[in-house]
Amino acid sequence: MALGTACSAERAPHGAGSGTSKPSPAAPTAVRPPTADAVFDYQLGGAYPPPDNVRAVSRDRTAEPAPGHYNVCYVNAFQAQPEDTGSWEDDHPELLLRDGHGDPVIDEDWDEPLLDISTSAKRAALMEIVGPWIDGCAEAGYDAVEPDNLDSYERSGGRLTAGHAAAFARLLARRAHQRHLAIAQKNTADLLPQRGRIGFDFAVVEECTRYKECTDFAAAYANRVFVIEYRKQDFTAACRAWGKKLSLTLRDREVRPAGAKGSLRRYC
Repeated sequence: MALGTACSAERAPHGAGSGTSKPSPAAPTAVRPPTADAVFDYQLGGAYPPPDNVRAVSRDRTAEPAPGHYNVCYVNAFQAQPEDTGSWEDDHPELLLRDGHGDPVIDEDWDEPLLDISTSAKRAALMEIVGPWIDGCAEAGYDAVEPDNLDSYERSGGRLTAGHAAAFARLLARRAHQRHLAIAQKNTADLLPQRGRIGFDFAVVEECTRYKECTDFAAAYANRVFVIEYRKQDFTAACRAWGKKLSLTLRDREVRPAGAKGSLRRYC
């Protein structure tokens, strides 16, 4: 998938948390997570004007935020974009995870090389690259950031661990909070017990109905969960079970922009 700082302490963005929604223990008071059950639009495939009922929007870090909405900035923090593989090989070959033959380890579903987060030195070096992306989200006016592929360790052939992912996520959360951005846990239910230590403030979860994870995320984040389903039957079941509590969106897997052939968007 695709690749922001902050809302200032003085303004409360549209859809931001109220006094009853507390940020994670690691978050400064200037960070504002979204409210529960805000209608959410997932626009990673291209930005377009949100429908009138939408209150929160997620867009790629290269796009501008949607005026008047709670804006979440997508950053591919744990893997490289396919089109960027060459530049990583040229400029930072040591930061790509390698297999026994010295070739990059690839997420086959998205053709994305995994970044090497296996040591503190490499995590620090990666923050010199990813950190400025988060800064850019804040400078653009986003309210929050969602670092994707937290679960890349599951595709690493044992070369990475959940501990490596949590350690890098803590660095990302610290950077986000320094820029007054809330930070989302993206998927990866196995790391829910570490959410407070890492510093996550809310969650963006794909297909939690299909994988029976919605209850766990909802309980962990007091319903501050943006759910994206890609199958109609899962979306229907999710709306029936969670429609009055969670932010639920049905999207096509390519998250095509509105008006594009094959674009699918529904909310409940």
